[in-house]
Amino acid sequence: MKRRQFITLIGGAAAWPLAARAQAPSKRPLIGFLGTSAKAAGGRYFDGFSQGMRELGYVARSDYGFEDRYADSDPARLPVLAEELVRLKPDVVVAAPTIAALAMKKATSDIPIVAVTITDPVGFGLVVSEARPGTNVTGILSRVAGLPAKQLEIALDVMPTAAKIGVLINGNDPSNVVQRREVEAAAANLHSSLAPAEVRSSDEIRPALQTFVRQDVPIVIVFGDPMFLSARRQIAAVALALRLPTVYNFRDHVEDGGLISYGTNLRESFRRAAYFVDRILKGARPADLPIEFPTKVELAINLATARALGLTIPPTLLARADEVIE
Repeated sequence: MKRRQFITLIGGAAAWPLAARAQAPSKRPLIGFLGTSAKAAGGRYFDGFSQGMRELGYVARSDYGFEDRYADSDPARLPVLAEELVRLKPDVVVAAPTIAALAMKKATSDIPIVAVTITDPVGFGLVVSEARPGTNVTGILSRVAGLPAKQLEIALDVMPTAAKIGVLINGNDPSNVVQRREVEAAAANLHSSLAPAEVRSSDEIRPALQTFVRQDVPIVIVFGDPMFLSARRQIAAVALALRLPTVYNFRDHVEDGGLISYGTNLRESFRRAAYFVDRILKGARPADLPIEFPTKVELAINLATARALGLTIPPTLLARADEVIE
């Protein structure tokens, strides 16, 4: 056998296993999820992610595996759950909200993280900049600029004679610190007075709302927060019993008896998260994927709750509403 033929034969034999591997089906990617709420409570939002994946052509369990971990409204569990996910070596992790993204970022600097409904990612050290994250984190913000001011304006539209406006804050959630700073700045610009009440567990919500009543606070803004979202029926029921109007970040509160919400659509944000996951599975780096603003901000009003509270919603506010629940 001539030397040239021998080299060609050996080269072909060596290349054959590589070709065979190239033709073999690729490993099914594994997607992780870390959330702060209970699984049952969060399903109505997280299902948006599954919808987004289907729209991009992915079939669950066939095209990707999925491992989720939920903290059941106990932030102290997040570091342990994040470490569990890291040990599974997922290709990408979806985390929501900010506090979950922080736990996941602390657990790994290598696994890509798509953070949903995050607040001040630069300030909290999740990314270098929103335009060019520069880390293993990218995702979607929880609100747009000026949202607290709009919520404050809505509260004043409903209660134009209000001397002070209550603010319900979760002291365990770092994003509530940012929300508080923003609403205080908005109140200063509107020459309004705030009455903040900080809670750290769902058991403290009722006493906090009762405190507002004792302080003659006529209307309350409830910050966007997973604990408040999980306790939305409790908050709505107590507020109604106390005849205390409430303004929220998320429409889900209004669907379950709250008065008014102005903010982002959580399900839509989770649906959009699928876009980031798809890009990352196809080779994009989170460091190069800009943080996005929410694509949809909506105003929802529950007229049945307004009637039960003896309130008349201003016609101008009703005309602006994206959804009115009778």
